Amino acid sequence: MPWSKDDYPASMKNLDPEVREKAIEIANALLEDGNDEGKAIAIGIDKAREYIHNHGKE
Repeated sequence: MPWSKDDYPASMKNLDPEVREKAIEIANALLEDGNDEGKAIAIGIDKAREYIHNHGKE
């Protein structure tokens, strides 16, 4: 089940909203590629933090 800005994993609840939005986007893409939820969440959070750090606020 894809996540949204209103319905996301509990592990994303304390993220900055901008990071959380990107993490949801990345995690949903990983799910579509067949990754399991746990892996998609972990990678999504890590890559979202990296993305926001490198690209700042848009």
